[in-house]
Amino acid sequence: MWVHAVSVGEVLSLQNLISQIKKKYPEWVVYFSCLTENGFKMAQEKLKGVDDIFFVPLDFRCIVRKFFHRLNPDLFILAESEFWPNLLREAKRQTKGVLLVNGRISSRSFKRHKACRYFSKRLLSQVSLFLVQTKKDKIMLGEIGVSPHIIRIAGNLKAEIKLPKMEQEEVKGLKQSINIPEGARVVVAGSVRRGEEEPLLEAFSQARQANPDLLLILAPRHPERTAEVEKICLEYSFEVRKRTAALPGMSWDILILDTLGELAKFYSVSDAAFVGGSLVSWGGHNLLEPAYYGKPVFFGPHMDNFAHLAEIFVEAGAARVVRTRKDLVKMFSPQDKSEHLEMGQKAKSTLCSLQGATEKTLQAIDSLMGGQSQGGKEWG
Repeated sequence: MWVHAVSVGEVLSLQNLISQIKKKYPEWVVYFSCLTENGFKMAQEKLKGVDDIFFVPLDFRCIVRKFFHRLNPDLFILAESEFWPNLLREAKRQTKGVLLVNGRISSRSFKRHKACRYFSKRLLSQVSLFLVQTKKDKIMLGEIGVSPHIIRIAGNLKAEIKLPKMEQEEVKGLKQSINIPEGARVVVAGSVRRGEEEPLLEAFSQARQANPDLLLILAPRHPERTAEVEKICLEYSFEVRKRTAALPGMSWDILILDTLGELAKFYSVSDAAFVGGSLVSWGGHNLLEPAYYGKPVFFGPHMDNFAHLAEIFVEAGAARVVRTRKDLVKMFSPQDKSEHLEMGQKAKSTLCSLQGATEKTLQAIDSLMGGQSQGGKEWG
């Protein structure tokens, strides 16, 4: 079996699925490919059960063909919306089936596919079965030209996240290790993109005038931007530290998380979480990690990549959209803290209600490995 993902987010979404595959079928050989360097590093760290991890080959037929000849997989699985013509063509030709898992079609992708419907239909015809996140994804694929008989709604694998439980003593220990004082209010801004630092820092600065014990942990989406982010923070005259340089007893107003793979557990020490990539037109990032730890979730108006999840959480009272500086100031320093506690509880319960995609995906894998493109129990 060959599983392909693009980057860190897709790797993490597949972590539990691959673990369950290896648990159920320990004799199966599982290969895993990534597109980005960060995705590759994360796969090496998180996917202990796979037999080999490598970068996806360049999409030239002769190169892709050699990979398939060497690996000889029975099934090719790709995550979300990663469609490479030659990779898909050879996968269809040389395996029992091609399975799209955790599939989604963003509004931008839909417009592109619709504009090139003839070519998109031919490209997507290489996929044997589509497991998509929402009914909206199913409808959009149908409008592009995919047969509804091979599209199933399985839910979101990212809702199956397995994170460190972070018991009370562990949270306390993490707070002590980075010197978060007793009683301080902590907001974690995760996966922040360029252009989001300024509005966050302006609101943080205003909120600290009323609440001087307020602290901000700021995690750039790409750690290589750390120096740039640090420079911006220092322009606001804050005391700034980097995670890699933070020592017990060292005070700070802003802690920059300049490491990979730690953001999730840092949500556990927060009182509120902001999800980056949403104040700018990027499409947002994973809102489920702070929800896992029962934290109130905030994000900007641009959550296209997680639109369905964002809508569910907002409707449940578990998340809130921040559009203005006033909204951001309220996020940092709410008038009623009990309201945020209630939001956090709702976030945790909403996440629990979304789980189940892994089992449906395993059913589809069993079906395809048995040589049936649409066999098994009908759902979605």
